[in-house]
Amino acid sequence: MRGVRLPLLLLVGLASLCGAFYLPGLAPVSFCEPPQAGQEGSEGCKPQIELFVNRLDSVESVLPYEYDAFDFCQDATEKRPSENLGQVLFGERIASSPYKFTFNKQETCKKVCMKSYNPEVPEDVSKLAFLKKGMQLNYQHHWIIDNMPVTWCYDVEDGQKYCNPGFPIGCFVTAAGRVKDACVMSADFNKKNTFYLFNHVDITIMYHSGKDENWPGARLVAARLEPRSYKHIDKKDLACDGPPMEIPAVFSEKLDLIYTYSVKFIENNSIKWASRWDYILESMPHTNIQWFSIMNSLVIVLFLSGMVAMILLRTLHKDIARYNQMDSSVSKVQLLNLGMDPYRHKGSFKSARGKS
Repeated sequence: MRGVRLPLLLLVGLASLCGAFYLPGLAPVSFCEPPQAGQEGSEGCKPQIELFVNRLDSVESVLPYEYDAFDFCQDATEKRPSENLGQVLFGERIASSPYKFTFNKQETCKKVCMKSYNPEVPEDVSKLAFLKKGMQLNYQHHWIIDNMPVTWCYDVEDGQKYCNPGFPIGCFVTAAGRVKDACVMSADFNKKNTFYLFNHVDITIMYHSGKDENWPGARLVAARLEPRSYKHIDKKDLACDGPPMEIPAVFSEKLDLIYTYSVKFIENNSIKWASRWDYILESMPHTNIQWFSIMNSLVIVLFLSGMVAMILLRTLHKDIARYNQMDSSVSKVQLLNLGMDPYRHKGSFKSARGKS
């Protein structure tokens, strides 16, 4: 009975696991423009596009951080979407963000939030120091739209284009004037011992209109962005141009960081929805090995293997002891049937068994 119950429990567990995780590629989502006043909306599509954020990581550090660890703009009602099995195994931490878009609606320099820091407040000093540490170690954002990574594409050697599924928080120019990481992308990042925060993103969303297809609305086929750094001088009338957002290494005066974004939509029917990942996979080089994740997985495997081995050893030990006890009882019964004392003739019985 116990042998039948175990496979049933495994089947129930696998069924619940499959129901809890989203399988990518099997549930396409269609989008459409919001209905005008007095008009009915299209069935089977939605006008709102949500942007989700993932954990931040760096090739210079083995420790990943959740989005909430840094003092970025937070969603008023944060929610965690269902994750596919691969995302769960890789330990990703996906959460909603305050970046909300309406399909096919252009936005220019739209404000998301403002973060203020006071050098006399210890909590503000700690938050800003942690943010600067993230820029110094080149930590990367990872954003997701429609279960697809938002990529940052730029030209590399030999005229090829590399599309990175992440983009940096910012960059740093050392006290010696050495430009690090993403600061090489602009000549404006040249002030010594200064951090530059990428507080603005230009997002481009490409979609397939559904022409000659049998689905309602449009489907997203690509999402790209360009990180920018802008110092918003007029907080009431934002203009995404001008000098970059500088954060001095020595925090001595009040600082306001305003996060903004611009978004535009482009129709592109040449990219099929089923092949929308191709340009990302083709451009990605061999990624660096994440030793921390590998060691974490090995420790878990060894721990679980030790537990299973311990259970097996205890079970086998009990079975062997029970078998020896049964064997001893059978031997005593055989001696009694022969009219012999089992304790007096124990040695002779063992020798007799050995000869046989």
